[in-house]
Amino acid sequence: MDFDALRSYLLGKPGAVEDFPFDSVTLVIKVGGKMFALTNITEVPVRINLKCDPVKAEFLRAHYSSIIPGYHMNKKHWNTVILDGSIPESEVCSMIDDSYALVVKG
Repeated sequence: MDFDALRSYLLGKPGAVEDFPFDSVTLVIKVGGKMFALTNITEVPVRINLKCDPVKAEFLRAHYSSIIPGYHMNKKHWNTVILDGSIPESEVCSMIDDSYALVVKG
């Protein structure tokens, strides 16, 4: 998944809005005023921070070497997903869906 496809998928979520609250390269996607995804718009390969259930976060990290504890985030509740092609796009979309749902629920 490239940056444009990622951004399009993120902004396709109901109520999703983009913001640059930290700097000019860190894109934050929010719903209801709360972050559910962060990515650097210049980084290659694309990396995205996503909120995740702590048990599932550990499982995903064990299963995919390109999923690591969330960079600059609470490592219990966030993963950094490196979009290097090693994770199926359907799994990336599922992780985005989960992150969105956790934030909406909270």
